[in-house]
Amino acid sequence: MHLDDLPLPDTPAARAALEVARRFHSPAFVNHGLRSYLWAAAAARTEGLAVDDELLFVAAVLHDLGLEPAFDSHTLPFEEAGGLVAWVFASGAGWTEKRRDRAAAIIVAHMADAVDPAVDAEGYLLEIATGLDISGRNPEGWDAELRAEVLAAHPRLDLAGEFTGCILEQAARKPGSTAATAVASGLPARLAANPLGRD
Repeated sequence: MHLDDLPLPDTPAARAALEVARRFHSPAFVNHGLRSYLWAAAAARTEGLAVDDELLFVAAVLHDLGLEPAFDSHTLPFEEAGGLVAWVFASGAGWTEKRRDRAAAIIVAHMADAVDPAVDAEGYLLEIATGLDISGRNPEGWDAELRAEVLAAHPRLDLAGEFTGCILEQAARKPGSTAATAVASGLPARLAANPLGRD
């Protein structure tokens, strides 16, 4: 499998979601969202999962908006806040209420310990994709040549430093959140040691 086998969806909603990401995220976070989609799309094809690529793309590029000051919530975990932003975005895109709910649920699922692909294929794919891109989990699940192509097209830049700062800040303010649990389990160290940074 090669990068050319994984085209980015080119629909009005997909283009608008990427525009939103570029407006509010740093280049490192934009690239993280794009890589997360590509890792997820590759895994879907490898595992034979039927997925909605447009829905997966929108969720992937918007999944960290809850970390941005414009959308940060002092009462909700960042993934829940980001899911609500995606719901509002999807409403503006004309999606049905069911599809808006799916976009939000996929974003919330990306911080879960595990997601059942039989129940939520897109949530499962975003969870394993962000697990690779942030923590370096299971890199052997993706072909080394594909990893190199994706990283060349969408480099990591200072994702490790930027994400670590965001997640530590979230954990300090929201001690009962998934961000706090991730920090307590050693996420900053895993992010710094991510093998994708050496590919």
